[in-house]
Amino acid sequence: MGRIKGHMIYRVVATEFLPLRERPLHDPDEDSYLGLLKTLVKSSPLFFSYSFDITNSFQRQAHADPATPLWKRSDDRFFWNRFVQSDLVDFRGGLSNSYGRHSSGQQPDVDPYILPVMYGMLEIKNTSIKGTPLTFILITRRSRLKAGTRYFSRGIDENGNVSNFNETEQAIILNDNASGGPGGFGSNQNGAVGGSAGKETQVLAYVQTRGSVPVYWSEINTLKYTPKLQVRGVDTAVPAAKKHFAEQIRLYGDNWLVNLVNQKGREQRVKEAYEQMVEQLVHAPTENTQGDKITSERFHIIEPGNAQTSYDRLHYVYFDFHNETKGLQWHRAKLLMDQLEPHVLKHGYFRGVDMPGDTGRVEVRRHQTAVVRTNCMDCLDRTNVVQSMIGRYILSRMLIDLGLMREGESAEEDKAFEFLFRNVWADNADVVSKSYSGTGALKTDFTRLGVRTKQGALQDLNNSITRYCLNNFRDGPRQDAFDLFLGSYLPSDSGIGGQLLFADRRPTFIQAIPYILAASVFFILVGSLTRRAPDVATWPLRLLMLISLLTAAACLNFIWSNGTLYVSLQAFPPIGHR
Repeated sequence: MGRIKGHMIYRVVATEFLPLRERPLHDPDEDSYLGLLKTLVKSSPLFFSYSFDITNSFQRQAHADPATPLWKRSDDRFFWNRFVQSDLVDFRGGLSNSYGRHSSGQQPDVDPYILPVMYGMLEIKNTSIKGTPLTFILITRRSRLKAGTRYFSRGIDENGNVSNFNETEQAIILNDNASGGPGGFGSNQNGAVGGSAGKETQVLAYVQTRGSVPVYWSEINTLKYTPKLQVRGVDTAVPAAKKHFAEQIRLYGDNWLVNLVNQKGREQRVKEAYEQMVEQLVHAPTENTQGDKITSERFHIIEPGNAQTSYDRLHYVYFDFHNETKGLQWHRAKLLMDQLEPHVLKHGYFRGVDMPGDTGRVEVRRHQTAVVRTNCMDCLDRTNVVQSMIGRYILSRMLIDLGLMREGESAEEDKAFEFLFRNVWADNADVVSKSYSGTGALKTDFTRLGVRTKQGALQDLNNSITRYCLNNFRDGPRQDAFDLFLGSYLPSDSGIGGQLLFADRRPTFIQAIPYILAASVFFILVGSLTRRAPDVATWPLRLLMLISLLTAAACLNFIWSNGTLYVSLQAFPPIGHR
């Protein structure tokens, strides 16, 4: 994929599955397990490096010991293949005696074989802004905790993990000339130092997060375009939300919780549940509602009355995104940036300079002390627009602070770089969306072009229809594949060949309805399109077509009324019941 400060970064493009032993009996379930895994790995955007920790932000890396093995430095949330590596990790720590002749002590020679893989998006672009050469990097790391597909993974779990949690880091590197050499395993294990003589290599980075609304809620597929929404009581989710935000505050500092869901309709219950949760977590909450001619609740802000606990570092900002941008008025999304600007400026971004010598040490000149955590219903389309907007603002701020631009200038004035910036962020939107919903993101024409277009609206319609089909008929096996790869579900060794876990156990009548529908439609088409001789009696054919039409109508009505019987379901038990 490219180099970061001299370290080679790779993307997984091919994999092999190697059996550890011959199977004495043919097991259909095992074939199905392997099929799920192969499909998942083939379609997953996976990245790794032998010498650079891509699972951690530049700020966290600056405080890590570069002499520590790479896998021990990695962020466990983004160590996507952690379960696959678990036997090696146990063996490394002397926890496993299953390897026979090996001792049960520490095995440091295993360290190079424990290689963290990140799931997400990563682009490295060597470019320039207004004549200043630099490296522009965008990384999105997807959490392996409560990972899954759109309608099978929503809200929060009892351990404080939320669905579709992603950490997105935008960085620029100045004077990064450490790009020579082939790189690869064994090269520069303890860190590379870039920069030409007299010029220090600087890294400036900004982190944002996204994640599902942290309450217990779900959407149940019934073949209808809008699934059935269920929100459990907020009080029951408070302990889980405390775990979630305690970790977020520990890792990122203050959290600015930007909520973009609709304030009316089906999404209203999710919005209100989020606000009730924040009110329970912060001390003496104070609320402020701002309206305009378009909506009575353009902003809804919840702040702690006075800071007494760590949870008083939560700051809630609701923005009525859909109403404010209705009618292709997408420039009005900048109203949110105006609201966040003083807080983003106050809490800053990370700035580090490589220390002289081949030590991998970094001199930290500035810390990012807060994060903007954005969500909509899926944490995809609206979230992508807002995150790219914040990314553009903070990039301009970095360049102004470096003296590369004057106060009041913006990076988007450089047309060539602006084109690159927009497309990298749109690529990020598509990768994150495809991982969760199965299709690219909506509204990426605005991200790529800065305006909404009719062609973009048609593409959104196509993506929406595709999402409907995938979410209803394909996501069950996809969720099973995630659970299998990540170790959320462990196949049993008992009853080999006898479980037939993936067999369709629905009654024969239920299974037959779609086939009867297809046969009825076939008879109707044949009867309508086939030529008939003039002297042939038509009433038998008309009777058959009438029966076929009534049968098709009855089958359609049955399927629509019993949609949960025909959507794609998980073969494995849901996580909450394991």
